[in-house]
Amino acid sequence: MPDSPPPRLFTVTADTLVIVDLDRRAPEPPPHSYRRVLSLPGARAFTAGNLLARLPMGMFSVSAVVMIAGARDSYALAGAVTATGLAATALLAPWIARLVDRHGQARVAVPATLFAALGSLALLLCVHYGAPDWTLFAAYAATATTPNTGGMSRARWNHLLSGDPAALHTANSFEQAVDELCFMLGPAVAAFLCATFFPEAGTLAGVVLLVTGILTFAAQRATEPPPHPRPTAASPLRSPGLPPLLAICLALGAVFGATEVVTIAFADERGHRTAAGLVLALQAAGSCAAGLVHGAIRPSGPASRRHPRCVAAMATLLTLPLLAATVLDSLPLLAAALLLSGTATAPTMVTTMALVQERIPVARLNEGMTLAVTGLLGGIACGSAIGGWTADHASPATGFTVPLGAATTALLIALAAARSRYR
Repeated sequence: MPDSPPPRLFTVTADTLVIVDLDRRAPEPPPHSYRRVLSLPGARAFTAGNLLARLPMGMFSVSAVVMIAGARDSYALAGAVTATGLAATALLAPWIARLVDRHGQARVAVPATLFAALGSLALLLCVHYGAPDWTLFAAYAATATTPNTGGMSRARWNHLLSGDPAALHTANSFEQAVDELCFMLGPAVAAFLCATFFPEAGTLAGVVLLVTGILTFAAQRATEPPPHPRPTAASPLRSPGLPPLLAICLALGAVFGATEVVTIAFADERGHRTAAGLVLALQAAGSCAAGLVHGAIRPSGPASRRHPRCVAAMATLLTLPLLAATVLDSLPLLAAALLLSGTATAPTMVTTMALVQERIPVARLNEGMTLAVTGLLGGIACGSAIGGWTADHASPATGFTVPLGAATTALLIALAAARSRYR
């Protein structure tokens, strides 16, 4: 039965006909609004599952450090174990993503997650019962099979919003805001659980959240992109324009890794090491808020033109933490500077991932986005090492030159890539 016409009141005043529309229905939201994007069938369900699965990504490393350092009285051992897990993730993540592209998200993500959960539980048992140190490395390396949940979620949005770049821009901005939210909450939740209950509480909670989230996410089969068992497309590494983007991801990861280490060192030097987490959370909060605003604004021009501008804004704003640390020598002002500099993070990452999506064939989308994440992880490791070395051998304040230098490097690569494509 067709919808009835909205009620109207007709009246005549002198020689004028007056029509009053009595329909009180709310106006339709714009096609690229968060409300419209999240109202797509199945979108809220897979988003909720993905949020549950993504939160532990910020919990596991903190929980492992607290658990291992508390039981073995060695932060060096704890750091080495988590670094081994990061290296294993860099090696295995693209392979897991390739299997997801070929066989489907549910068929690969669920068993891969269960295997990773067993690795986390094995680490917990090895620490609790005093197993040899080498077992900790083996157990934590097994967690590297955890699938790239953020990449799978972006692949679903790409499938649902194909042909609607404005709505896809909004969805990608939302995903970046979720990343920042998990970055803020994950370490704080892990530290709270480990300190309040027992050292293994953070790992146990992370395993429950991860498995529950992936099972919920995988159950939404209606929104899952179709698999491509025999992709004809070449490796994403051969996609035109992708290698420079991966190099930019490496440089951006160095920004994040170096900023974290030198901020902790700066706060520790002034006797406020416990405040470092709050200071870093403000940077993530600025990025989260900027990501939501960025997604609500309709993008102007192609992503390839916006990208250098976003990276330039990031490099420019990173001068603020350097000035706050070296010239003003103030932790509160450093916190404010990181909050402001964080506003450039989400727009830069959203535009970077949009370019990755544009330049990778759909049949290998998960693999390509995971390569970008792998570049970020590698950059975080390098940035942490360089930032820590600079903080030790120069000063923590001087260490803020490392993220600025990494952002400048990313800008130079972005400008060179843009110029090459223009030619």
